[in-house]
Amino acid sequence: MKRLDGKVALISGIARGQGRAAALRFAAEGALVVGGDLLHTKALETQRLIGRNGGTAIVPGPLDVTDEESVRACVEEATAAFGGIDIVYANAGAVRFGAIDEQSYEDFAFTMRAELDSVWLTVRAAWPHLATRRGCVLTVGSTAGLTGSLTNRRTAHSASKGAVIAMTRQLAAEGAPLGIRANCVSPGMITTEGSRDNLLADDHPMRTIAGHIPLGRVGTPDDVVNAAVFLASDEAAYITGANLVVDGGWSTVLPGAAT
Repeated sequence: MKRLDGKVALISGIARGQGRAAALRFAAEGALVVGGDLLHTKALETQRLIGRNGGTAIVPGPLDVTDEESVRACVEEATAAFGGIDIVYANAGAVRFGAIDEQSYEDFAFTMRAELDSVWLTVRAAWPHLATRRGCVLTVGSTAGLTGSLTNRRTAHSASKGAVIAMTRQLAAEGAPLGIRANCVSPGMITTEGSRDNLLADDHPMRTIAGHIPLGRVGTPDDVVNAAVFLASDEAAYITGANLVVDGGWSTVLPGAAT
């Protein structure tokens, strides 16, 4: 039996990166995937890849995780198609970096809405269905929510991800009487389309970060999804309120000397 056989997994942000990797892997583990993204055409590509590999997925339409009605409609499509929801993987998000004395309030508010409000809206919409199925919530934090950075100006990002970690613990507390587990996966530096164009670009001071990571490399989306699959599976039935850091040991050590 596969680890997620027959479970209905609602995954946001499946167009690329960690979200696409999650959708593909959850489907390969037997989950029935309901996915969405504002990048709807790319989300449909993910759906086709799942189908090609023998999995099952639906993509109801463009999903805006910062819009209450859009999230509600996606949840309704999931329950109409598959009868309920077992897993919510609140993966989607977007960030605008900037130092406290440089960033506009508009960019700060955008980041908080895209990375924090989006999680709350998605989980709240699915909560009654999770209670019916004694399901689980997976959120995506970050090492940015645990430590500061000398090389990446990110006050909004640090605030939003720290809040996601804290909110996950509260969801675990509120969900326990209902049989709902809630856990967070906090990646460090992960190579994706977005990070290659930004934090890992040739002109960014973090481009040499692999040299400061104890395991000697930048992570991949699959590294993150491996942790998520475990937390979503029955193997983690006694785990809730956890924040599983996936960063190659980066956040456990002081940075090395600049190279």
